[in-house]
Amino acid sequence: MQDIGTATAQEEVIEPASTPSHRSRRWLFGEMLIFATLSLVASFVLSWDAILIAKNPDVVLSCSINPILDCVKVGSTWQASIFGFPNAFLGLISEPVVMTVAVASLAGVRFPRWFMFTANVVYLLGVIFAYWLLFQSTFVIGALCPWCLLVTVSTTFVFVSMTQWNILENNLFLSPRQHLRALAFVRGGWLTISLVVWLTAIALIEIVKWGPRLFA
Repeated sequence: MQDIGTATAQEEVIEPASTPSHRSRRWLFGEMLIFATLSLVASFVLSWDAILIAKNPDVVLSCSINPILDCVKVGSTWQASIFGFPNAFLGLISEPVVMTVAVASLAGVRFPRWFMFTANVVYLLGVIFAYWLLFQSTFVIGALCPWCLLVTVSTTFVFVSMTQWNILENNLFLSPRQHLRALAFVRGGWLTISLVVWLTAIALIEIVKWGPRLFA
């Protein structure tokens, strides 16, 4: 009985209190709002371009800059409509939801734990899909879409901001010990460092892959 009581007391000690500051709220949800808006704009342009490409596969778009940065080449592939409709339509559906959550949270609304956890999981799937498309563009299609790149970068920032907030608020249903480690990771700045390293690595991969042709 004494051991059980000791274990319980230890659990209580290691469980950290989550009290994100108003500054953290403004910064994280402000960042989410900005990048979700950028992603929505890009999704709108990509949706319109998809309609133009469907009407005329030989259309010339302003984002077709060179043989590597070519929206038409990417938009004409099966990967651009993996679910039977342009992928950009998913952004038109999802980004307004993220923007609504960001605006409401900036106004002080606190969503239920299950809602924020679900949003984080769903957005993780979106990020995975975005990077799968980037892989397809880079190593299969042989061309990049500038607007698609904007969506990929924007969704990455939104996901990281959302994850950071959910760690601070303990919305990810982690054990007390796991939550403590996640908090240390966030408060130590390692999540931000990971974001910078990740995006730098992606940029270097693209530069090495295409070389001078990327900027021709």
